[in-house]
Amino acid sequence: MASLMVCIGSSCHLKGSYNVIQTFQQMVEEYNLHDQVEMKAQFCMKRCQQGVSVCLDGAYYDVSPQTAREFFKTHILDKQPKP
Repeated sequence: MASLMVCIGSSCHLKGSYNVIQTFQQMVEEYNLHDQVEMKAQFCMKRCQQGVSVCLDGAYYDVSPQTAREFFKTHILDKQPKP
């Protein structure tokens, strides 16, 4: 199961963390990944950089609302086992 955390601290909130979370939630629904992705919000990851801080299985990334779908496809969807 993939562990996905999205920062919702002040800086990330201003950068669009709510929209990133919504995109990720929509994609979990769209691809029926409820059992494969555990998503959580974290107040502050202390990694205020260019975009919204996202932690996927211990690795940190900067994601924007504009890149959230591509991030999900590349880092989560493409890594799911094929039937």
